Amino acid sequence: MESVKKYSGRLFTLEVLGILIGLLFLVPFYFVIVNSLKTFPELAASTAKLPQSLYLDNYTKVWTIMKFPSAFLNSLIITVLSNVGLVLISSMAAYRMVRKASKFNNLVFLAFVAAMVIPFQSIMIPLVRVASQVGLMDSKLGLIICYFGFGVSLNVFLFHGFIKSIPLEIEESATVDGCSPYGVFWRIVFPLLKPMSTTVIILNSLWIWNDYLLPSLVLNSPGLRTIPLATFSFFGQYTKQWDLALAGLTLGVLPIVIFFLAMQKHIVEGITAGSVKG
Repeated sequence: MESVKKYSGRLFTLEVLGILIGLLFLVPFYFVIVNSLKTFPELAASTAKLPQSLYLDNYTKVWTIMKFPSAFLNSLIITVLSNVGLVLISSMAAYRMVRKASKFNNLVFLAFVAAMVIPFQSIMIPLVRVASQVGLMDSKLGLIICYFGFGVSLNVFLFHGFIKSIPLEIEESATVDGCSPYGVFWRIVFPLLKPMSTTVIILNSLWIWNDYLLPSLVLNSPGLRTIPLATFSFFGQYTKQWDLALAGLTLGVLPIVIFFLAMQKHIVEGITAGSVKG
């Protein structure tokens, strides 16, 4: 009876509130998926009603108009290579700052943390100017390098906290056994960073895959378009093809949603493990 009383009080209210908030966040997904299965006249008549019949021609048209396989491949290449570079650069930088603590390294880390609060809109015009001068415009490699610059601050911050939780005695034992400094990092430390590396990859993937502004500034050729850029082609100055745009949004978001749902538990594990020390 005592356990029933405990459950029927505050806990039950919190559960109901959590369910309501969850449903509220699912409302946009409902509108996108439901309206992507309607004809344009049916969509214009009512956006809240369920479709009278599943109209799948929107997806067929979008697949061709967007050149979806090409856009998907571009997004995949940019996301994967950006993640690989960010994990390697950020983990090595954070390891150096933690294990070789000095005033200079502390100042560099402070600069990384300060860079996290600078809005992208305030530096996007200088970015385009610098990128054009060094030949980074209109190329996947140029866009990936830009992602290195914008993503490394948060990644270093996360790796920095996680590395502090790794016992120094493990590295000292490896050094005594004859392991070189590079061997200590790649054979001992880097495998231990797997939880945080997974968290960083998930967060970066959500950001890079769905990003529109930076690719729109760097990429100009139609053959280099990512999924967000290809989807925006349905919005013109005078017409907006909402039926096709919503189908394109569904196709574009589906891969990253599946990836997130499959990997979401690692976010909590990585951040929790990184908060043990520091």
